[in-house]
Amino acid sequence: MLTDLQQQPADALLALIKLHNADPRADKIDLGVGVYKTGQGDTPVFGAIKAAERKLVETQDSKAYLGPEGDMGFVAALMPYIFGKDSPDMGGRIEGMQTPGGTGSLRVALAMVKKAGYTRVIVGKPSWPNHNQICADLGLEVLEFNHAAADGTPDMEALRGAFVSAGAKDAILLHGCCHNPTGIDYSNAEWDEIAELLTASPALPVIDLAYQGLGRGMEEDAYGLRRVLVAVPEALVCYSCDKNFGLYRDRTGAVYAMVSDPAADLPKVMSNGHALARANWSQPPDHGAAVVRLVLEDADLTAQWLDELDQMRDRMRQVRARLAAAGRTGGVDLSPIGGQNGLFSIIPFTPEQVQAMRSKHGIYFAASGRINVAGLTMGNIDQFIAAVADVTA
Repeated sequence: MLTDLQQQPADALLALIKLHNADPRADKIDLGVGVYKTGQGDTPVFGAIKAAERKLVETQDSKAYLGPEGDMGFVAALMPYIFGKDSPDMGGRIEGMQTPGGTGSLRVALAMVKKAGYTRVIVGKPSWPNHNQICADLGLEVLEFNHAAADGTPDMEALRGAFVSAGAKDAILLHGCCHNPTGIDYSNAEWDEIAELLTASPALPVIDLAYQGLGRGMEEDAYGLRRVLVAVPEALVCYSCDKNFGLYRDRTGAVYAMVSDPAADLPKVMSNGHALARANWSQPPDHGAAVVRLVLEDADLTAQWLDELDQMRDRMRQVRARLAAAGRTGGVDLSPIGGQNGLFSIIPFTPEQVQAMRSKHGIYFAASGRINVAGLTMGNIDQFIAAVADVTA
């Protein structure tokens, strides 16, 4: 009976939105939900996306189903940006399918992990909460290792220990770039070591690339993924267009599988992906994928999109530089934020300090201390720094 269902806790970030919206103060600051914001506090639609949408309205002649694999033109158009222009399918070893956002790609990838006989997923802690939630819903055990060292760099010793403990039924989930929630990414040299560790490990790599282009650049942010793929026989890659194309509500993503024997294995792997999609959402929504495909098929629109992405990244780097320049502020050191990437960083606030930032200063962010740096502008960043100094003194 439905009355036997147990009440579930409210999503913390959604609850945070309600708290922020209910705050009457004119100078309140929202650093919670992970969407990009301009220097004026807006989350705009990319100009390249608007142009592609106009073209779609003019040229689309049907709304018929595309099948569980989605828009394969979209899937193929992304591949040179993800895997490199020289051999985007790694010699025929990679195939993909469209999914509803990055969450959909993770759901399919982790469900395939389970169907393939894996029982445990190794995940750095902290991680995006949905990683562990999806694993729990699928009945996959999660083994956590510490991701971030106290100095704001990756805890490589903990990662090495995780590889040592990995068994034949383990997958390891790695953030490709712009780590959520810490912003702490592996350097190229550390990715080189990770690739070597994977060559000696039985663990299956699952790489979540949800923020390509928001860290150092499209090519730079793909380094770790590509370095791993040349070192291992098999991998799964989860991709999101929600951030780097600004398609949040259109839920646009893809999942890719790389195998060692494409003739024998790719048809089996993709048939399982299609079956899982059919059982979950049947067919993915078309609009976002069609628009991305049109952007990537048009050289002028591609150039416009990349320029808009550069502007996003440059603004976030300016915010990070300003926070880092503040150095030790009250009882916390903001300088490590300058070397981190993407939308997020974690400031080591106590629960009482998080509450004081909300109640005293009208500044809202997750209880973990994760802030969305894009929520800061040159108009409110000094207010934020002063508030940090006040509550942590």
